[in-house]
Amino acid sequence: MLVDDPSAGTIDLHHLKTRTAQGHYVSDTDAGYGLDIYTLRTAATRLGRAVIPLKPDQEHALRNPHGNLAADASIIDVAQIAPTSLSLGILCRAEDVADVLDRNAEHSAWAREMVVLADAPAAPASIISDSKFGKMVVRLVSRPLAGDFAAQRNALRAEASCAWQIQLDADEAFPVSQGENLARFASLADRQGVVSIGLPRRNLVDGVLSTLYPDTQYRLNRREVRFAGSVHERPVRPWQKSFIALNAAIDHHLTRSHVLARSKHYEALAPGEGRLDEMRTLLEPYRA
Repeated sequence: MLVDDPSAGTIDLHHLKTRTAQGHYVSDTDAGYGLDIYTLRTAATRLGRAVIPLKPDQEHALRNPHGNLAADASIIDVAQIAPTSLSLGILCRAEDVADVLDRNAEHSAWAREMVVLADAPAAPASIISDSKFGKMVVRLVSRPLAGDFAAQRNALRAEASCAWQIQLDADEAFPVSQGENLARFASLADRQGVVSIGLPRRNLVDGVLSTLYPDTQYRLNRREVRFAGSVHERPVRPWQKSFIALNAAIDHHLTRSHVLARSKHYEALAPGEGRLDEMRTLLEPYRA
């Protein structure tokens, strides 16, 4: 575990920051921790940096973790990588469409398109035109959820024109400032055979961060990745073809009453899959 305060342990974020700033990272036997290149790639995202293997054995280790080979790689600022085009996809209820469109117009700063899929009777896509969207193309599609969240996410993915799409729910928010960084990490992923990128999620229950953090959600995926699971859906892909972008968290806004009702509803939809224990964790405040 990397910690912000060096006095809290021998493995500290400051040490990693210093080492990765040098442009070339080699595992240090005196540092108190060791990283293979796969783990280093995720750790470096916390600092907005990208890991580039320089040798064939490191390239192999990156695609086939976790072996005994210590990390030895070039480190660059992710800003040096040309961004790829991203689609922003949002799932919502029919009554939330207007609010979703208004709140997410700011993502025109980085998203090529925004696709909103409403839980409503099926209807073909329609283009939403408004100057507030700038050059971002906005499409509204309707499809009944019918108790199957994976099918809804797959339908949302099918509406995207970009190879990569980040998906949010109506009660989630993502910082505009990190959109272009994610587009750069997606470009890095294409180079390194990755098809799925996870993001930390901050569950804010009545404004209080839940102890479920970081609650990683694999929401930035290539077009070939599909979701499975009627509730608590997850992308189907080899974990080796994924990494986590630690510097781009999703904020999930919840109320206590919603948490209580949601878990019971999910359990009713898919017995044994409702994660009732997670409900209790969500209601506990986070302690660093």
